[in-house]
Amino acid sequence: MKKIVLILFSLVVCGFASVIGLDALGEEQIAGGMASTAGRGYAGGAKTGDAEGLSVLNPARNAFDTKVVFNVNFLLEMVALEKHGDNFGVNNITMPSFNLSFPMGGFGAMGLSLWQTYSSNIDEEVSEGKNSIETSIEYQSSIYEIVPSYTLRLPVIRNFALGASAHVVMGNSMRKISMGPNTEGLPDSDTWAVKKIEVSDYVDGTWEIKNHPAYYTVALQYRGHQSSFYFSYTTPHTLLNELSYNFRMSELDTLAPTKKSREIEVPALIATGMNFRFMKRNNVMLDLAARGWDKDIENVGGSFNMEPVTKTQKDMLVALGLQRDGSPLFYDPYLDRITYRLGGWYKTWYVKDVYELGGSLGAGFPLGRKGTTLDLSFQGGKRFADSGRAWDEIFLGFRIGLMGVGNWGQTR
Repeated sequence: MKKIVLILFSLVVCGFASVIGLDALGEEQIAGGMASTAGRGYAGGAKTGDAEGLSVLNPARNAFDTKVVFNVNFLLEMVALEKHGDNFGVNNITMPSFNLSFPMGGFGAMGLSLWQTYSSNIDEEVSEGKNSIETSIEYQSSIYEIVPSYTLRLPVIRNFALGASAHVVMGNSMRKISMGPNTEGLPDSDTWAVKKIEVSDYVDGTWEIKNHPAYYTVALQYRGHQSSFYFSYTTPHTLLNELSYNFRMSELDTLAPTKKSREIEVPALIATGMNFRFMKRNNVMLDLAARGWDKDIENVGGSFNMEPVTKTQKDMLVALGLQRDGSPLFYDPYLDRITYRLGGWYKTWYVKDVYELGGSLGAGFPLGRKGTTLDLSFQGGKRFADSGRAWDEIFLGFRIGLMGVGNWGQTR
């Protein structure tokens, strides 16, 4: 069953555009990838309501929902890269998350989410003159999770809710580096002997958790009249990447594949956030998340004198957001029914000396009377790589999300 799910979701979940950490884990998806969350700078994990959907960092907030919520998101991201005067650009389209939650009245609420945690994706060819080596580099790696969750409001203190979720990890990875013939220094009469030779280092593998079916998140949510808070803890776990190295000569002669397992110890994640509501429909949000990496990550490596490890640092996210909720009354003017969002964030990557600063603008457009919403967000920023080896990246992203709200299984 796990292999069938892996094949199905690999068709719709692909990588992001960043090239930082390609040989380690790749780019980390922030806060579940929802368009509504991205529009307010990835803040708002403490905000409750039927139009919020699932939160991967705070599974407890859905205890306060009264309707079924369905959410699917898409992302188009464009990245311009620069290092030591060299420049190029990459772009990609992906579906970073899918969410579904069911309220069950006094029995709490259940949810199911598919979301991408880390990914690497690049396909580039490099050539510098007719006599130089032509090189092609291709990475396709995706780590994603199926996350069932359950949450329940406390029986006496109804302003509090407890939630828990299990993260079932799946994914696959592929890296191919191909080098064409090197004719530099050879007379023209001898180039025929090597012009058809291509050396390829092909690596493919799968992702899972070592010795466990899943890792887990527990969360506590408080919802007051004007203020809401949450705190969550995600357990540490070890990612297991089973790899097969295949060294090929001109795609014809293949050496015996080499098997290897690399283990990546992912530390515990602590997250918290608050939402303060004023003048009925205006919200200020602040979210914090931190993960204390203390061990280097073994790279895919394997050939061409590549770096053996990626050095790590404390992974931290600080997000600040503003949101003006749209009017719930269908007969109010349409512009007043739109939800407006604004936000910004600062993030230190798990890759040592890599930092990210970004901002976003978003809106939620109501469709019909039942609460269905089309969420749009624009985001941009820069990733700074102080190590000298990684690329600086300027990124622009456009997200679109469809939020469906209904009364499935409930009487009118």
